[in-house]
Amino acid sequence: MAGPGDLVFKPRGEQHAFWNAGDDSARLLEIISPAGFENYFRELAPLLAPPERDEAAIGDVVRRYELEIDFDTIPVLAERHGLRLT
Repeated sequence: MAGPGDLVFKPRGEQHAFWNAGDDSARLLEIISPAGFENYFRELAPLLAPPERDEAAIGDVVRRYELEIDFDTIPVLAERHGLRLT
């Protein structure tokens, strides 16, 4: 858990997740090294937008950036931490 002004180190290969647990809006600054991985977020964002997620396209992006994402953990985390999935 991190609060305002905290720094979090997320090394490659370590499982992690993040969300805003409060009702107020939140901002984060992510510093990515080496450069280039920021494009993962750029490519992924439109695929997650409503009305429907394109699971095949998401899988292509995830594989291209050599990531492992277990989407089945999302409902488990949401229930454990009292989160609403929107």
